[in-house]
Amino acid sequence: MKSYTITVNGVAYDVTVEEGAGNGAAPAAAPKAAPKAAPKAAPAPAAPAAAAPAGSIEVKASVPGKVCKIEANVGQTVKPGDPIVVLEAMKMEIPVVAPQDGTVASIDVAVGDAVENGDILATMN
Repeated sequence: MKSYTITVNGVAYDVTVEEGAGNGAAPAAAPKAAPKAAPKAAPAPAAPAAAAPAGSIEVKASVPGKVCKIEANVGQTVKPGDPIVVLEAMKMEIPVVAPQDGTVASIDVAVGDAVENGDILATMN
């Protein structure tokens, strides 16, 4: 076993890693973070179902995370690559961009909402 001290955002953590079983230890830590977002994501699917008719082009989440910014407004004209929503996943901000030219028809999430991979964040015409 090897012991390490790891500092994350100014907080020191003492970690012990068993040699030869590193692959078994890492997955055990990763699923602990995932269930936190899963219960919050339950209300999110209700909004996309109601908003789907608003636009023919669906803008979906590419990763599970939390909505930290909404960059576009309903009625705004966007071009491919323009940010619509910004998600926070694993302490990183990930922009969700317009897939093509169009107009934002609806924004189906709010800042702070937890979303899963594939959830509809907005629709475009």
